[in-house]
Amino acid sequence: MAPSKHCVVAFQPLGRRGEVPEGISLLEAARRLGVGLSGVCGGIGVCATCRVIVPPECRDALNPVTPTEEERLSREDLARGVRLACRATIQDSLYVFVPPESLTASQRTQVEGRQTPVRLDPVVRACDLELPPATLSDLRSDGERIRDELGKPVRLDLEVLRSSPLALRDWGWRARAVLREDEIVALLPPGTPLLGVAIDLGTTKLAGYLLNLETGETLAAAGAMNPQLAYGEDVMARITYAMQELEGAQRLRQAAVEGLNGLIRDLCAQAGTFPEWVVDSVVVGNTAMHHLFLGLPTRPLGLAPYVPVESAPMDVRARDAGLILAPGAWVHLLPNIAGFVGADHVAALLAARMDEAAVPTLLLDIGTNTEICLAVEGELFSCSAASGPAFEGAHIRFGMRAAPGAVERVRILEGRVFWETVEGKPPVGICGSGILDAVAELRRAGILNGRGGWRENPSVHRTESGPEFTLVPAEVSGLGRAITISRKDVGEIQLAKGAIAAGWQVLLEEAGIQEEDIGRVVVAGAFGTYIDVRNAVALGLLPRIPLDRFEQVGNIAGTGARMALLSRAERERAARLARRVRYVELTAHPSFRERFARALDLP
Repeated sequence: MAPSKHCVVAFQPLGRRGEVPEGISLLEAARRLGVGLSGVCGGIGVCATCRVIVPPECRDALNPVTPTEEERLSREDLARGVRLACRATIQDSLYVFVPPESLTASQRTQVEGRQTPVRLDPVVRACDLELPPATLSDLRSDGERIRDELGKPVRLDLEVLRSSPLALRDWGWRARAVLREDEIVALLPPGTPLLGVAIDLGTTKLAGYLLNLETGETLAAAGAMNPQLAYGEDVMARITYAMQELEGAQRLRQAAVEGLNGLIRDLCAQAGTFPEWVVDSVVVGNTAMHHLFLGLPTRPLGLAPYVPVESAPMDVRARDAGLILAPGAWVHLLPNIAGFVGADHVAALLAARMDEAAVPTLLLDIGTNTEICLAVEGELFSCSAASGPAFEGAHIRFGMRAAPGAVERVRILEGRVFWETVEGKPPVGICGSGILDAVAELRRAGILNGRGGWRENPSVHRTESGPEFTLVPAEVSGLGRAITISRKDVGEIQLAKGAIAAGWQVLLEEAGIQEEDIGRVVVAGAFGTYIDVRNAVALGLLPRIPLDRFEQVGNIAGTGARMALLSRAERERAARLARRVRYVELTAHPSFRERFARALDLP
């Protein structure tokens, strides 16, 4: 009898993937792989809470849409690939996107970040108006009344003109006019606070902040997964999709816009306000995210020599970018530098005040794409390391993002393995900080050798796919089976840490200093916030210098975006910073390959 076929299924944005038998439902596959996919009715197809989105290229890997789905899902849902996981049976390998509302547990996202004080000077300002009502003896237009009250000639955005007549009369001819230079971009009800939104458009995660532009206060902060994950885990995969698929670029742009608008709605709901009252915004992201969000061509960025279409700061109408803000609001995008070093890196440099570094300072914003900067005696050297999604849990057999039940801390003491999970839930996988800890502890315990191979140990068992280390025994696992670490998992971490280590070593070489000369290391990003710095140093991911020189600062790119939102001076400073950076293209650097090969070793 022929063995049953097995298919690889990946659930994004959780990053959980694994082999499952052909013919089982997506819901059953999710349960076997530890994905918290909702199924209130127990999988009989009546509650429709187990919705997933199947990208076009994967739809043939499932059975045709069933009558139950045609009954429970709208025509629009079916057209965009929505399926009920309990009715969709697996026929081939595929990946699906799980919307946040279909998950049983919210995921941890990183929105916190160190604050850097700024002087308030937003590009918009409010003027409170009290206009004389129109009468038969006063036939001035609404626009004339506003200009006369302000005492200067200003333009009114067309969308503001379209909505203002009814609004002014409803508010008794009183309003707050929001001016950007000589243009009125919004008319708001009297007493409405001046609001702006800052967003870090990350490859994997989105982080958003709603601010009061008159006080500088952050009123709400929220995070979400980037919906573009359904089309690829890293920037090159998405650029390839945009180039090769008909309407691929438009799908990616729409995914980004929908993600940002969902985040904006969430922020406003937290603060008890409305998106149409948000009058200014700043968006930062790497060069690829910047181009995909704006709908700029990505082919020049995806092929050598990797040149962006635009690197200067940009101001575009929010409505032209697809964002649901005030009628005439604008979006400011900080400058890109070169290659994949983009506006998020500039925002991080701004927040870290890298141009003021008194000692040699290294900044690493660790993620799927890791941006690195070295500041030495007023000079700034930057590069981008393709660290890949391993630190997000992807490409790891039991890897997952930092959701409840993810092993995030590991210690091996006297031969015993101790671990801790997100929210203390039963372990169902390993997130980035957990796998980094595990590899460091295995090396420290002598279970791994310097090349990442296994040594003899009672916890290392031979399987059909090779030796594996048992991290969590089956009897205490939330999966009902053991959670293990394979040689391939170790290799993924070696590749990721090798790319990052080679990156900062090349910058040291360019600056002419040694590892021990580094006086300060700023570790940023969601992954960088949760890692154990001691273990990162032990593995060679970070420089081997005293631990008191390290500072973990959270989402510093989000902090920089907020600074630019609050101050036109910070926007100008960001533009100057970008011009000062000396960009180093790692793939063309003569010593990168050698350094990368050496950095694969586990010290």
